[in-house]
Amino acid sequence: MSKYTVEVELVGHDGNAFAIMGKVQRALKDAGANANELKQYLDESMSGDYDHLLRTAMKWVIVK
Repeated sequence: MSKYTVEVELVGHDGNAFAIMGKVQRALKDAGANANELKQYLDESMSGDYDHLLRTAMKWVIVK
């Protein structure tokens, strides 16, 4: 279950880690996430490898 009920389409788009973090961050911001939550998301995303980044995105938003 994701923290926010916002959908982010990642399939078929740039798979670059920074592009993914940017898309998710924008979606979170649009959904009303505050600065602390955005920092939490980014810190968690950058604390591991690429697979961890994807798992983190799925934890925070609905990934399509």
